[in-house]
Amino acid sequence: MSTPTPLDRWGERLPRRLGLWSAVAVVVGSTIGSGIFRTPAAIAQRVDDVPLFLLSWVLGGAVTLCGALTYAELAALFPRSGGIYVFIREAFGPLPAFLFGWAELLIIRPGAYGAISITSAAYTLRVLGLDPAATAVSVAGQAVRAEQLLAALFVLLVAVVNYVGIHRAAIVQNVSTALKVGALALLVVLGFALGGGQGLGAGAMLAQRAAVGLSPFLLAMVAILWAYDGWGDLAFVGGEVKDPQRNLPRAMFIGTGSVVALYLAANLVYLHLIPIQRSTAR
Repeated sequence: MSTPTPLDRWGERLPRRLGLWSAVAVVVGSTIGSGIFRTPAAIAQRVDDVPLFLLSWVLGGAVTLCGALTYAELAALFPRSGGIYVFIREAFGPLPAFLFGWAELLIIRPGAYGAISITSAAYTLRVLGLDPAATAVSVAGQAVRAEQLLAALFVLLVAVVNYVGIHRAAIVQNVSTALKVGALALLVVLGFALGGGQGLGAGAMLAQRAAVGLSPFLLAMVAILWAYDGWGDLAFVGGEVKDPQRNLPRAMFIGTGSVVALYLAANLVYLHLIPIQRSTAR
């Protein structure tokens, strides 16, 4: 009979193999996704005023940074795997934590991963010249679209990668994060270097002023916070981070700050290339 792995001084049995930059990659990789490509156009339909459009992204970034810094304090205090579950259990007891854990398993995560995987599948199929809405298979008389089938395969692939071990998963996370950041950074650089847009000039910004009500602005903030979502995922693997009381807060701050800066740059280049009125066209 094997001897159980002893607890470390924070009460965690899992091996701590994630260094600072692997932890940063978890934050950045969990945050950057389809949202930054799909959300700006939807937000422009509600906030078609350039200064307010940019302000909404700055405000969303500020809220996100506040949340990340709060998480950083909690993660350093309770550096164990489980994330919000651990925080709720320590603050309110086992019952609220138990209820949250099941809600996370059955509702929150499946909903989020479903939306993300469907978007990823749709973009992948379009790049390949295929119709995402085309019927791939039929199960019990129910048509399954190509994007749904590919999305399920994406979720399964990620699950397998995480199942084989933290070391291999960290390598995949680091590589995929580098590719996403590199692609988005390249888009920003080429957009400003080669684009001939004048959407950010003073005259253009004044010409694109428009009245925006409070309700559309708040609805836009919901979409922006969704695009920024993912920064808290590092806390769920806090029990696998080396020197957690030092690395968890630093990774939260570096990762979230980098994403906020990159998102703001991406939106600036979008406006530089495409006037906001064209962004709102359906």
